[in-house]
Amino acid sequence: MTSATNPSTALTPFPDHTQLPESDGTFVKNWQEHPQSILLTDSITPVLKQINPEGQYCIGQDLGIYWRLTDPPEKGAEAPDWFYVPNVPPTLNGQTRRSYVLWREFIAPLIVLEFVSGDGSEERDKTPWKGKFWVYEQVIRPPFYGIYEASKASLELYHLIEGQYQVLPANERGHYPIVPLGVELGLWLGVYQNVELPWLRWWDLQGNLLLSGDERAEQESQRAEQESQRADRLAAQLRSLGVEPET
Repeated sequence: MTSATNPSTALTPFPDHTQLPESDGTFVKNWQEHPQSILLTDSITPVLKQINPEGQYCIGQDLGIYWRLTDPPEKGAEAPDWFYVPNVPPTLNGQTRRSYVLWREFIAPLIVLEFVSGDGSEERDKTPWKGKFWVYEQVIRPPFYGIYEASKASLELYHLIEGQYQVLPANERGHYPIVPLGVELGLWLGVYQNVELPWLRWWDLQGNLLLSGDERAEQESQRAEQESQRADRLAAQLRSLGVEPET
């Protein structure tokens, strides 16, 4: 990967995702980030396929959102831990997205989520042109911005109203409705990938937990086992009456 020292000569005006760095070279800040992102994506994918039957959407997991040209270029990007953008193609010219370039796409993410690793000040920083909160609120402008702190079992969700983020109150279940998606976001204390944590998860608007692929498979396996047990009991009852189930 090459980095530009002079944007006016090394980069064409308004570069695309193939011309911008896909990473700033830093490590993932904690082990939980990737499992948490996978859980969110896996469980909401069936919903997103219903909402977007043509498949015109993309999900970013620790992917840079470029919002202005800087030197070096990566200084002009924020990399949310998880975000969803509707009405955009999942790939560009047959290539996997290396980043999400706002000046090329024009469509803001519907929701951006940050997983706190430190004290949360970075995710709440309102310093103009530098702070994450300010950049999301004033430039990238996703309608929903969530700050998740696993260590505190805490979730704050903000809704963009008249150009400013307002704290979204939780409903009676302690969840936060994301009405455009037809889901709720909240915390679920349970075991995922062999670790018990207050994981960030989705529910439908009726309060039913959206299951991961493994959970759906396990549920189907249990259902099949119950059906088999019922069939065995029925067969035993028929035999007790002198009737062979096969006939």
